[in-house]
Amino acid sequence: MKHFKFYEKKDIVSLTKLRRFETKLGERIQYLAKGEWPEVLQENAAKYVVVGIPEDIGIKANYGIGGADSNWYPFLHAFLNIQSNDFCSGEDVLLLGHFDFGDIKYLIENNAYSEEEKIDAYRHAVNAIDDEVENIVKTISASGKIPVVIGGGHNNAYPLLKGTAKGLLKKGLVPLAQMNAINLDAHTDYRTMEGRHSGNGFRYAESDGYLGKYSIVGLQENYISQNVLVDVLSNPFIQYTSYEDIFLREKKSFIQAVGQGVDFTNDNYTGIELDIDCIQHALCSTQSPSGISLLLARQFITYVARHSKAAYLHICEGASQMADGRKDETTGKLISYLVSDFIKGMNER
Repeated sequence: MKHFKFYEKKDIVSLTKLRRFETKLGERIQYLAKGEWPEVLQENAAKYVVVGIPEDIGIKANYGIGGADSNWYPFLHAFLNIQSNDFCSGEDVLLLGHFDFGDIKYLIENNAYSEEEKIDAYRHAVNAIDDEVENIVKTISASGKIPVVIGGGHNNAYPLLKGTAKGLLKKGLVPLAQMNAINLDAHTDYRTMEGRHSGNGFRYAESDGYLGKYSIVGLQENYISQNVLVDVLSNPFIQYTSYEDIFLREKKSFIQAVGQGVDFTNDNYTGIELDIDCIQHALCSTQSPSGISLLLARQFITYVARHSKAAYLHICEGASQMADGRKDETTGKLISYLVSDFIKGMNER
């Protein structure tokens, strides 16, 4: 727990704008008192546990542009100031806290002698991040709660799948520590096992036996290498629908593609993954002029929350400020929509 900060009431209140005659989520959301982790988590009435992983080490380990560590507080500010009402009261949400791996990042960036040495160090550091994220998520899942995780790089899909699967097994909900995933993403994140980074989390999860079936919605054909494409096509446990098949060739509608992905993964508990790089113009390391709209991303979250056996939600790669200077102050609010949509969809089941 070296790198995890647990939130107290004062942390939540400081980010919540109080207003007469209104009630915000920040006034209803739950938290753990000091020293209560993890003993009282199972007894807590909350169904969803929100955790932040504001890091860009995994992205830099994949030769990406840093910045995914900048979006946690903008998201939190937007989320805590959503109106508490009959649609989403916030009382079934517990805000646990966030990881801070800044010391690891500082050590690497101030001591590595070359870019390649930095890459090696970043990839080694992702292993340490994996262990800490897995331990938190395992405890949350074993208590019967649903982790809602805001990243950070997509490297965190691996410890989320691993930790959640182990938690479900400990809870007695699955016969072995394995689960499925459905991912709204422009990329497969199924690159070769060349050291841990944001582009190969699902490959590692599958290799280690924690990932069963894997569905990708909105995969962009320009971004998949031939060797990965061959691996995906030859794997009966992976299913995808490309962006081009949906929007250019019009072989199926977007919701049909999502429904197909849900049907493919619905034989087991499923991790819900959404990479912000799938959304057109959304600020991230791989920002694109061609992608889906925020409306469709919200429809994806709502549909899978209603119809899948959701075990966690992971929204990753978004940034409010990139290392190259680009800024977008709305990214945090964008993610707050997606999280509230997930909670509403789950509660409507």
